[in-house]
Amino acid sequence: MTSPRHAAFDILRQVEDGAFADLALDSALRRLKLNDPRDRALLTELVYGVLRRRGRLDFALSLCCRQPLAKLEPAVLRLLRLGAHQLLHLERIPAHAVLNETVNLARHLGLERATGLINGVLRRLAREQHDLAWPDAATAPRAHLEQALSLPGWLAGYLLDQFGREEACRLAQALLEPAPFTLRANRLKTTRAELLESLAATGHEARATRYAEDGLILEKRGPAALPGDAEGLYQVQDQASQLIAPLLGARASESILDACAAPGGKTTHLAALADNRAKILALDLHPQRVDLINQGAARLGCAGIQARAWDMGHTPDFVPPGSLDRILVDAPCSGLGVLRRNPEIRWRRQHQDLCALAALQSAILAAAAPLLRPGGALLYAVCTFTREETEEVIAAFLEKHPDFVREDLREQAPASWQELFDEHGALRTLPHRHDGMDAFWAVRMRKR
Repeated sequence: MTSPRHAAFDILRQVEDGAFADLALDSALRRLKLNDPRDRALLTELVYGVLRRRGRLDFALSLCCRQPLAKLEPAVLRLLRLGAHQLLHLERIPAHAVLNETVNLARHLGLERATGLINGVLRRLAREQHDLAWPDAATAPRAHLEQALSLPGWLAGYLLDQFGREEACRLAQALLEPAPFTLRANRLKTTRAELLESLAATGHEARATRYAEDGLILEKRGPAALPGDAEGLYQVQDQASQLIAPLLGARASESILDACAAPGGKTTHLAALADNRAKILALDLHPQRVDLINQGAARLGCAGIQARAWDMGHTPDFVPPGSLDRILVDAPCSGLGVLRRNPEIRWRRQHQDLCALAALQSAILAAAAPLLRPGGALLYAVCTFTREETEEVIAAFLEKHPDFVREDLREQAPASWQELFDEHGALRTLPHRHDGMDAFWAVRMRKR
């Protein structure tokens, strides 16, 4: 039987080779016989913890290793990171157990030659961890963001420039923490109050979200499975994501386009808000992801959704111009607002990617614009906070499309949501400010 540490080592190798952490982890959990929930939890923590805190781990290891980390074999460095994460962040695991398990795994992997180095570095880290000289946030903020809060250098500088020292540190700290497990009660079949009662009755602890009307956050799981999954009583969906469909303002009998729809959480939310009486066209580039939309709609009991594959870099030739009442462009983006959920993005994304993504976002908006009727609404949303993908994309779009005008979302949002908008009336959520939700940005435009 593969141990959680061995499985974590294999998943981290796959991620280094280009795999997505969540998909690799899900595959491993299905494949391996980890019957003990503690083993499954340890595997998840090792994978996500190492990916989130790689910069912090490497800084600590560099202080305890005589060789530059860049010169170590990738497999050896991977083992050191796994051991360092357990020593620094998993207090329930004794140091001697961390050292023994890591050295034994090295031997099992055929790395006997490196066991002396691994044992020496981790033993020194265990001995000196409480005396490590982490860069100070006040006097060396960029180094603090990189080495204590585990951001790549370009992103550390970006956050300092956009948010200032204090808030950049608060945001970076929030992005290191596990994301909350948030559900949207499916109003087609139940209410939030009823779902909260069902969860409590089966031993789970949950609370209502502060902003999203149908949302609830699972704070502690019970031993039983979550009630209502097969019946479609809920959708797993972050609170920030749950704000998007209401801001579009879907109504019954309207024709709506969800231009970048997979996996379908916002699509099915639109259907629920319109009481299954809207006509929704859900498009996505990849056919296999279109299947996810259809599966989710069937589970939740959503009607009126037509899902098909299409590259929204081009205007769909099967949709008549000016025929849609509302369009949602939840555009592909850098994903920096969801680093807690996709920690490998932290190390893959580069500053130069932002311009390429902004060009793609602009192309999707331009392709969608002719489909909207006069008086119709278009909502643009991204799960990031960069200027290039938010304000600059919209400014460029409005300059090229004078028949569109930007709206102030504060005028149509509930009073309890007002703190979620910036001074221009755009939605801007951040995890350290707003009930732990993901970082999203959205603006709505009206066609003249």
